[in-house]
Amino acid sequence: MIAGYRGRFAPSPTGPLHFGSLVTAVASHADARAHGGEWLVRIEDLDRPREVAGAARAILDTLAAFGMRHDGPVCYQHDRLAAYDAALAQLAARGLTYPCGCSRAEIARRARRGSEGPIYPGTCRAGLPRGRAPRTIRMRTDSTPVEFDDRVFGPRTQDLEQAVGDFVLRRADAIHAYQLAVVVDDAWQGIDQVVRGADLLDSTPRQIRLQRALGLPQPDYAHVPLVLDPEGRKLSKRLAAAPVDPADPLPALRRAWAFLGQPPPPPHCTLQRFWEHAIAHWRIERVPRTRSAPLPAEQ
Repeated sequence: MIAGYRGRFAPSPTGPLHFGSLVTAVASHADARAHGGEWLVRIEDLDRPREVAGAARAILDTLAAFGMRHDGPVCYQHDRLAAYDAALAQLAARGLTYPCGCSRAEIARRARRGSEGPIYPGTCRAGLPRGRAPRTIRMRTDSTPVEFDDRVFGPRTQDLEQAVGDFVLRRADAIHAYQLAVVVDDAWQGIDQVVRGADLLDSTPRQIRLQRALGLPQPDYAHVPLVLDPEGRKLSKRLAAAPVDPADPLPALRRAWAFLGQPPPPPHCTLQRFWEHAIAHWRIERVPRTRSAPLPAEQ
């Protein structure tokens, strides 16, 4: 048991819940309930232009239909802009951020490639070049290794300066970056256990860097594999991944449970019996230590 466990599921309302998101929801919910903890839901709707009307409500209804009921009110990031601005001001007062006038195309031409794209070359680190207007706000990095122990992948370390460079905290369209918002919101909600997809494994050191700079507590992290479609691509709303069916939740729940490496529930069980089995038998140690895996066959 993890004392005082408080976890969360944080989908973006850019479409209905698909199987890949369901896997993350099942893992975070089962981990929280197996530890006698709380499970919160946060709708990460900062990128309003990409939001699909009605998607947030549909996601919440789907979670309920699948037997995953959250504790406390739902948090919506669009209500939290003042908190993100306050965090930016705190970082700026410490000299940890700076304005950047570079476009993505300019960075791509000058930067060396990293695992997540171009590594910012520090063009504006010492001040905006003459005639340049600020586009983004970046967080300064250094070569001090950031280390953490992932509950699935084990010990991890990253040199932010070499791996990603100074990273964006506010985008050119004035939208606060995910890295900043997730750190501020996890602290505000008292989240101490984060279970999420492995596509965010390499983002964790950036978030830990921000937590330390802002004097915020560091949650424990666990990253579960991403689900790949038959072409080897991550399931996503952008690729029109098939939504799960709230009217018939058990087939998708069984597939998600098997994908997470957990022991199968009894055949022909009810939704309530599935979750009783899941909470009693969940072991995060069984989750495959891989970043991605193919979409499993129907159970």
